Amino acid sequence: MADAFRCLGKAARAALSAIARHLRLRTDVFNQLLDDTPLPVNEVSSSELLVAYSHEQLQSGHTLMGYLSRSSMPQVDRGFVTLVASDNPGIEVCDSNGHWYLADGVSGPNNLLLLTGRALSHVTAGLCPISQYRVTNENRASLTFRLVPHASAILDCSPILAAGHCIRQVYQPIPASQFMDDSYAEEHAVSSHLEEPSESQGNFVSDPSLRSVLSDPLSGAFLEDAMVLQCGHSFGGVMLKKVIEMARCTICNGEVDPSSLFPNLALRAVATVVKMEDDRRLFHNAALRKRRKDVTEHTDVLKRTGSSKGNSELALDAESPVAFRGVQYPFVVGERVLIMGNKRTPEKFVGKEAVITSQCLNGWYLVKALDSGESTRLQYRSLKKVPELQLQTQARLLQ
Repeated sequence: MADAFRCLGKAARAALSAIARHLRLRTDVFNQLLDDTPLPVNEVSSSELLVAYSHEQLQSGHTLMGYLSRSSMPQVDRGFVTLVASDNPGIEVCDSNGHWYLADGVSGPNNLLLLTGRALSHVTAGLCPISQYRVTNENRASLTFRLVPHASAILDCSPILAAGHCIRQVYQPIPASQFMDDSYAEEHAVSSHLEEPSESQGNFVSDPSLRSVLSDPLSGAFLEDAMVLQCGHSFGGVMLKKVIEMARCTICNGEVDPSSLFPNLALRAVATVVKMEDDRRLFHNAALRKRRKDVTEHTDVLKRTGSSKGNSELALDAESPVAFRGVQYPFVVGERVLIMGNKRTPEKFVGKEAVITSQCLNGWYLVKALDSGESTRLQYRSLKKVPELQLQTQARLLQ
């Protein structure tokens, strides 16, 4: 079992690196969220290896020590990725249209089935959708490896944000321990709901999260200004402005009379409570509070300038990556800068001119000193643009 755990762990990490590469991120961008490798002595791994057997195998006595799992109900995993190795096909996956298909129909001894989990969907801001699956063949044996973030990790979308994607407010930083607990409770709630027989179980599609229901789909802001239309649908934020501009409901296509709108007090109250709870539980350190402040300040700017701009322009601004940019990159690769430094910057670099060689995550740059040729990694706050006059003077001296 130790060898299987080690091999499947390497394969899962390689798959996670490939996914990061596909998203045009660094291949090791998620490594800080995983357990150290090799694992320190006397430390328990966050990831897990599960073993499932059929009734026939148990009765025949050909068993190994492990975990017995039998479920035909739809499931979603809480970790990053899940690898499944089995002797026979029997796992169906639900596609985006709610249709189930056999995912491991051509699997063999040398094949692994890859499933993506909730944690990966969260840190990629939904770019990697969650794999919803169910076991339809219990007469099989399987090994399942789940790559899970370590408990002290903070799941956030900073790599996706740095890559230029727009991050909705529902994808806020959250401690991994809390995320796993919330996902566990949500899975159990879904399982309890599915135990009741219904015709829709075959086309089960996971319900949206509470935060997504209470948030504006365009700006990601909570619906603290929700209004009810004549048709009964409620909107708020940028989407409400868009609906009023179109004079038509985007859900039922019904006509909208702006004079007939009235506040949805219940939805506003729930959104306010959830936002307060979100602030209390998630934004518990200075870095996370600053990120929320940046988003709020930019939203306020959009509201103040809304009177002088068209509603369609405002909607486009809300969808742009700049609207949710919490990380600044004021310099470009190849630009000459002056190293101002801070208390942690080595003295030999302070006051020296350097050139930007590469852009890193979270506003950091790799710079190369012009005089010594040494490289160091500094944040944008420790750098300053070289004045244009100084560059021209140096160019004349070289001539």
